[in-house]
Amino acid sequence: MSFLSADVEPVAGRAETGIASEKSGSPPGSLRKIRSFVLRGGRLTGAQRRSYDALSKKFIIPYDDKTLDFTCVFGNGNPVIAEIGFGMGKATAVIAEENPDKNYIGLEIHKPGIGRLLWEIEQRSLSNVRIIEHDATEVFENKIPLNSLGGVHIFFPDPWPKKRHHKRRLIQRPFTDCIASRLQPGAYVYMVSDWLDYANWALSALTNTEGLVNEYDGFSPPQSWRPLTSFEKKGLDKKHEIKELFFRRGL
Repeated sequence: MSFLSADVEPVAGRAETGIASEKSGSPPGSLRKIRSFVLRGGRLTGAQRRSYDALSKKFIIPYDDKTLDFTCVFGNGNPVIAEIGFGMGKATAVIAEENPDKNYIGLEIHKPGIGRLLWEIEQRSLSNVRIIEHDATEVFENKIPLNSLGGVHIFFPDPWPKKRHHKRRLIQRPFTDCIASRLQPGAYVYMVSDWLDYANWALSALTNTEGLVNEYDGFSPPQSWRPLTSFEKKGLDKKHEIKELFFRRGL
């Protein structure tokens, strides 16, 4: 079942997230909800269902409007990285396993992907990953503290290629302003897309977000620590060009 009308068609298989947009004619900062996702009713595999049922209480943070205390959540003061729309979670698990000195919070609403990441957490014995099963915009607005994150990952968000759907794209202001406000000084935003028009759109949006500074002259080179994702492989198979963006919050 979809929250959106029948003519709204996201690119299949993309990470599912939410955005907020300024109301037309309203003062800056006045937000209205625009969904950047369609809630798909994908069926969980047996393994995903078992992992979800057995591990959700331990690794999924219930959504409410109370600000998180990351030290209480993880039991340590390590840097926290948020990932918006982790898909099936393989890249999230690999990065977390290779960086045990960092904590990771994945934001996703697609239950099969959540089940799969929970399975990965168990298989890899990860203790530095938590999940919030909720709209990313509301999580950032209500649960992520100001000046708290060490980084934000946004890998292959839905490009919403039709012009009439561009308003649903995740990476645009004022949401990028919200992201920037949650970063610690020196922390980063790392986005990857296989859709050139969206990559250029995001480059403009991030460039015009107060407090963010591009680490490179335009697009960034690939970051060696990011694993290949299933979405990336599909894009490469279709001869799409992968574009990466790497911005930091100024000191």
